[in-house]
Amino acid sequence: QGQLVESGGGLVQAGGSLRLSCAASGRTFSNYPKGWFRQAPGKEREFVAAISSNGGITNYADSVKGRFTISRENAKNTVYLQMNNLKPEDTAVYYCAVRIKAGYSADVDLYDYWGQGTQVTVSS
Repeated sequence: QGQLVESGGGLVQAGGSLRLSCAASGRTFSNYPKGWFRQAPGKEREFVAAISSNGGITNYADSVKGRFTISRENAKNTVYLQMNNLKPEDTAVYYCAVRIKAGYSADVDLYDYWGQGTQVTVSS
């Protein structure tokens, strides 16, 4: 069984930056697409970004396009989310996920492994 652990969340002022990391253990996920999702209080979990297994293809939600960058280091079994120009509406718990099938997706239901989440709070 594999486990995903996110880190890097915190409190930041609007306009600031954070870099989230998601490290896998227990098994390698290097051959699978990964994604970042977020969930704000009272809202459903939503797609943020996804990356193909080799990192060659990325996809972003319109709300974060141009501000967030997803990347991965397969040798470290880790995926990252660089978040710049953060806004108060980015406040949420951020989750990384792995899909054990070919092809990345923005559909939360198509991911098989999830981390426990890391809180990101952006103050105005």
